[in-house]
Amino acid sequence: MKVLVIGSGGREHAIVWKLAQSRIVDKIYCAPGNAGISEIAECIDIKVDDFDALINLAKHEWIDITIVGPEDPLSKGIVDAFQREGRKIIGPNKTAAQMESSKVFAKEFMKRHRIPTAEYKVFTSYTHAEEYIRMKGSPIVIKAEGLAAGKGVIVATTVDEAIAGLKLIMKEKAFGDAGNRVVIEDCLFGEEASYMVFTDGNAIMPMASSQDHKRVFDLDAGPNTGGMGAYSPAPIVTKDVESIILEKVIKPTINGLRSERIKFKGILYAGLMIKDGFPNVLEFNCRLGDPETQPIMMRMRNDLLDISLAIAEERLSDIVPAWQDNASVCVVLASGGYPGKYEKGKIITGLEEAKKLDNTVVFHAGTAFSGNNLVTNGGRVLGVTALGDDIKTAKERAYKAIENIHFDGMHYRKDIADRALR
Repeated sequence: MKVLVIGSGGREHAIVWKLAQSRIVDKIYCAPGNAGISEIAECIDIKVDDFDALINLAKHEWIDITIVGPEDPLSKGIVDAFQREGRKIIGPNKTAAQMESSKVFAKEFMKRHRIPTAEYKVFTSYTHAEEYIRMKGSPIVIKAEGLAAGKGVIVATTVDEAIAGLKLIMKEKAFGDAGNRVVIEDCLFGEEASYMVFTDGNAIMPMASSQDHKRVFDLDAGPNTGGMGAYSPAPIVTKDVESIILEKVIKPTINGLRSERIKFKGILYAGLMIKDGFPNVLEFNCRLGDPETQPIMMRMRNDLLDISLAIAEERLSDIVPAWQDNASVCVVLASGGYPGKYEKGKIITGLEEAKKLDNTVVFHAGTAFSGNNLVTNGGRVLGVTALGDDIKTAKERAYKAIENIHFDGMHYRKDIADRALR
């Protein structure tokens, strides 16, 4: 079979890497892909939101199924466009994707269906929002309503910090139209975890738990990023906690959407804050997380294409989940200045040495070729991911591999997975 993966990051490299292990995959295409993906798939230079060109590619190359990586094309209706042409594609349609593309839609949905989440207010007026912040005090959370590449959330520990964040979103338009409305919510405390499931709109297949590291610096300091590292499993998600997540969050969400005549097919991601064994939803995403996908794909025993076909054909209940009992850790290597301004085109060295290490894969995120050189081409450049019998061993392997890799300005967190080892 022929498969098309849409996207160009570390998540998409992990998806392609996993698909390449399938017994029934004949060829993989990726649009637009990156330098690492080009080693195992044919990369086609088409933008993720050029739906006509992507559909034409699927038709011309007789592609059997398409898997969408990033959120932006989902929010713009790529699934609807492909389905109108009778093409199999994995991901929620535009209406269902509002669970990620509109924080207001998601919060109001959770309120209607009694899904646990923080108390909140929605504002279109900067003045009213500022008044509310001064009244509520801190800590407090300000969220741009729309998509902001994982950076549109400000957790403010002081009122001044909250107002500065509000100005950044609503007045300075740091995230464009995504900041036309803001959600201001109570700050939740506990430990974060990522919980993702495959679903065909009826059946639910849970993935292994994971935990992301959003802040750019060690000890969770600095601004939010798209993610600086992740590990799986997340010890905070015990069997008892997982049961509560499924019963209080995942099932009510899928059933609630269906009751509103919204069929959600693809991946549902719940970003959770867990305290005293009980989860509250921080956010929903409508696709695989990045960088959580990297360690999760390393631990998955199932054939990803089997799962994808089962979702498309609404027979996911036929698939028996299979996961390795080990652990995996991913550490993101970022460009100097990320998540702010950064330069591209820095030569990357040492990958061949890193590849020689056992149970280690370097997933490319922002990379490209410049002549014969592999160079940086994004904020998050590489995701060094390792397996181990436990999180401690996996972490040691990942950081050992990083010792071989270099590019000017390279920075990364040194404390990925430390929380799991306390």
